[in-house]
Formats: sequence, structure tokens, C-alpha cells
Amino acid sequence: MKTMKSIKKQNGAALVIGLLLMLVITVLAISGMNTATTELAMARNDQDYENAFQAAETGLEQAISQGNYTTLGPINFQSAINDHDSVNATIDYETSTIVPDRAFSLGAGSGIVAYHFNAVSTAESKRLPGGITDRDAGAVHTQSFYIVGPEAPTL
Repeated sequence: MKTMKSIKKQNGAALVIGLLLMLVITVLAISGMNTATTELAMARNDQDYENAFQAAETGLEQAISQGNYTTLGPINFQSAINDHDSVNATIDYETSTIVPDRAFSLGAGSGIVAYHFNAVSTAESKRLPGGITDRDAGAVHTQSFYIVGPEAPTL
């Protein structure tokens, strides 16, 4: 008779334990989906930054390869890489320095100078072209260089 009572007391215990296990599995599944969604957003943001980084590098390369340098003022280059990425590059004249002649006499009287320039490329990668979102990325790259040439008031 004791066995009958103990069997009657266990009615429904399997249902409660099954429901608790289902609840735990559901919480784990939701947590996994949230983690996957966050990682996907992080990967997208990283990709946008890499696009902006590469666009800035491209802007520097295009601006410097133009060969259009002047001491009179800044030179601007704008380019749309694709629908989402754009770049603006500027080349500014900084200063000129003397170049030593063959005898390294500090360039006195040689008539040769080094014209120093600074190129800055600013790129943007927009998630929504034409709009502003919190997922946009940007990159700025700077490169300095000089050109050796005859001494003149302007280049």
C-alpha cells in the first residue's frame, strides 16, 4: 500500500521537470541568438571601418599620383569609390629646405631645394548613403613627402 501512495505523490513531477528543462533550453537559445546578432553587427562595423581605411589609402595614392603640386595653395581631390565610400584628399605645401650639393656645403648657392608637402586623405564609409547612421565609419591618413627641384618663388 505504501507503494501506491508514493506513486500517487509523483503524479505530474515529470511534467514540471520537463517544463523547467524546456525553459532552460529556451533561455540558452535566446542568449545564443543575441550573441550571434551582436557578433554580426561587430563584423559589419569592422568591415565598414576597413572600407574607410582602404578608401583613405586610395585617396592618398590618387592624390599623389596626379603629380599636381604647387606652393601657391592647397590642392583638393574628391572621389566616390562606390555608392557607400567616398574620399577627400588635400595636398598642402609646408616649406622648402636647401639640398646639399656634391660637397655637402649645406646647399649654399646650389640652387636646388626640397619642396615639402603634406597629403591628408579623409574617407567615409556610409551604411546608408545620403543619410547619417550610428554605423558609419571614417578614416584619416596622412603622408608627407618632398620634391627636389630648382629654387624658385613658386613651384
